[in-house]
Amino acid sequence: MFKKLLVANRGEIAVRVIRTAREIGIKTVSIYSELDRDALHVRLADEAYALGGQTVAESYLNTEAILDIIQKSGVDALHPGYGFFSENTDFARTVTNAGVTFIGPPPEAIEIMGDKISSRIAANKVGVAGVPGTNEVIRDVSEVIAFGNEFGWPVAIKAAYGGGGRGMRVVHRPEDAAEALESAQREAEKSFGRSESYLERYLTWPRHIEMQIFADNFGNVLWLGERDCSSQRRHQKLVEESPAVNFPDEIRTAMGEAAVKVAKACGYVNAGTVEFLYQDGEFYFLEMNTRLQVEHPVTEFVTGLDLVELQIRIAAGEKIPYSQQEISRHGHAIEVRINAENPAQGRFVPSPGPITKFLKPDGFGTRLDSGYESGDNISQFYDNLIAKLIVWAPDRPRAIARMLRALSETEIEGVHTTIPALEAILSHPDFQEGKHSTKWVEEKAGLENLEVKPLTEAGPEADTKIERQIDAEVNGRRYQVKLWLNQQDITGTAATNPSANGIRKPKAKSHALLGGGSGTISVPMQGTIVKVLVEAGQSVEAGQTVCVLEAMKMENAITTEKSGIVKEVRVKPGDSVGGGDIVVIVE
Repeated sequence: MFKKLLVANRGEIAVRVIRTAREIGIKTVSIYSELDRDALHVRLADEAYALGGQTVAESYLNTEAILDIIQKSGVDALHPGYGFFSENTDFARTVTNAGVTFIGPPPEAIEIMGDKISSRIAANKVGVAGVPGTNEVIRDVSEVIAFGNEFGWPVAIKAAYGGGGRGMRVVHRPEDAAEALESAQREAEKSFGRSESYLERYLTWPRHIEMQIFADNFGNVLWLGERDCSSQRRHQKLVEESPAVNFPDEIRTAMGEAAVKVAKACGYVNAGTVEFLYQDGEFYFLEMNTRLQVEHPVTEFVTGLDLVELQIRIAAGEKIPYSQQEISRHGHAIEVRINAENPAQGRFVPSPGPITKFLKPDGFGTRLDSGYESGDNISQFYDNLIAKLIVWAPDRPRAIARMLRALSETEIEGVHTTIPALEAILSHPDFQEGKHSTKWVEEKAGLENLEVKPLTEAGPEADTKIERQIDAEVNGRRYQVKLWLNQQDITGTAATNPSANGIRKPKAKSHALLGGGSGTISVPMQGTIVKVLVEAGQSVEAGQTVCVLEAMKMENAITTEKSGIVKEVRVKPGDSVGGGDIVVIVE
């Protein structure tokens, strides 16, 4: 077994891995950016090392910094979590070449399955049909238009490297293809470090059902069961459950066997998830995620297995200790993702900022996985997942009731969350009867009528950390030491002296929805302007996008709700803006 494990991630998945590793006697090492200096995953690990930087590219995607920490810390294994480098062939190979065990599949398997295009080819070779689409990287927007004209609109542009809905755009007509392709590639590059994209036919009313598989180094490959992840917005999951409702046993078995075929086709080892679209009694291979999934806890609840521990033991060279026939599933589990977003009117606007209050639910069959506590800050630079709430019950109706009870106990202040939308989804008759699909949340759940309470008045702001160089003497020798001190410890209170030491108190956050009817267009949250689409003197129509704001790894269209002439454009691509900042004025 490993002696020391580096968790190359942040947030709730880093906390999740650290806890299991400690239970089985493995010391843990965490890494952190400047913004995560006091994060929960840093506080829980046995050791923690600074990456430097704030953005993902500067920190958690900085290969050289991670390799340096591997050497300094003396770890013998690395767990990538999900996202970031978890499906990056070059990173897995680099870690392995450094003499450290990568807890995941071999680089060769990631190369085949981590690339969605080659995974489609591999699945087809073993008789597992995929959604109709292309098996080549998009070179030009004309390919998108030609595909749509041949197979019908809409079509989906998808990132070849990555998942979670990042880098995916649905194109409804030829004239939207160029902008959609550019946006998809830009988002994929920032999320996964690769911009390659491919095309798929966009099914009319599918369900998203995925199969959890595990494989060891002794040729054993098992499927543990399925998860229904059909409740989505922006192609990102909100609710996941196991088993899938209204899902015949013969389809379940056939899908499980198909998933095993796909895994064996690439010599797969460790945890993986084979994703399918299911419609009208038929299922189609979608992609394989060569990592642990965000929603893995629902499988843990129904099988009673710790999937992170199984990952670690397989990576350490152990056999899977049971056969396919010994896998049993009991009851029903549901997971919801609590994100820092304002779901009012179904818009799901990112809501970064400090969590001033976080009261967590409890009770039988109730689990909450989170990387945050009261006082922690949700940064615009990272994914906005605050927590995953998971429940188990003997059957689906009781699981839904338990989840609604647990959500009612969850109190988060300081930022908006998706809790109101989750409560509306779980209470809807369509969801309770299993009539939902991947398009249901955005088309039929009625969230366009959802009203959300304004944020409660914040208490004292989260204390700002200030870097200080301190002179110290040790055994008569003078050293200069870098310390990060609370602003309150230096200046009294942040409230009475907000500008001391060059620290600017953050401006009050604006929580207006995108756009603005006055003609003075402001942004609703902190972020970075990635594209400006208008110029002074240009005519615009109500609803037209004037610029694109990137916040929390998501691109957001900033629109005008007033027709008129652009009087002033106050931003350019690359500018950082804060909530409430005015970007365009229309007269």
